[in-house]
Amino acid sequence: MPSGIPRSIEIALAAVALGVMSPALLIAAGFIALTSGFPILFVQHRVGRDGRAFRMYKLRPMRPSTAGPQVTSRDDDRITPVGRVLRKMKIDELPAFWNVLRGDLSLVGPRPEVPRYVDLANPLWREVLRARPGLTDPVTLTLRNEEDLLASIDGNPEEFYRRHIQPFKLSGYLEYLRNRTWRGDLRVLSATARAVVRPSAAPPPTVSEMEEAVTPEGALSGAGRAILSRSL
Repeated sequence: MPSGIPRSIEIALAAVALGVMSPALLIAAGFIALTSGFPILFVQHRVGRDGRAFRMYKLRPMRPSTAGPQVTSRDDDRITPVGRVLRKMKIDELPAFWNVLRGDLSLVGPRPEVPRYVDLANPLWREVLRARPGLTDPVTLTLRNEEDLLASIDGNPEEFYRRHIQPFKLSGYLEYLRNRTWRGDLRVLSATARAVVRPSAAPPPTVSEMEEAVTPEGALSGAGRAILSRSL
């Protein structure tokens, strides 16, 4: 499987990012503590390389509770007012740079999924899990505003996620991994930084676009490749 940015460079970039963003982390942590108490961090098990579970760290954007679905829409009432700001600016993701230093994550790679949505009997999932998961990738960038898409549908958000969003993600991950280069990973990082500053730079695909993006064999169609490229 093609490789991306060398691990040594990823470690250096993650360490610099944590150092530079530490004031923002401390300020955000203070707002969380003042408005909704402790804990400050949200720790969730995700499925990593070769199917091994690891603990992923975020700043807690929701009320301290384990109840509710494991997908989150924009209008989810579990999200605190401070959490909405953190999620919009992606500040809640900053502690995950620690996961990069630990070796759980890469800077660029398929977004790690919660165990509930991973099917290790599926050969497509097994291929995706041969790679180290990451903070961002072309699919994650394309679906940066996934919570807006989930908020726009009628019915069960978890069912919608399983039927429409996850197949698109899985096919997109495979397309990315099979054609991965370190130059491509740098483009993804650059595009991710632009999307943080300008969220409208990464509009989510429509339901019909996602359906057309995946072939019956689970591969990404030409329409799907066009969707991914428009965010880069």
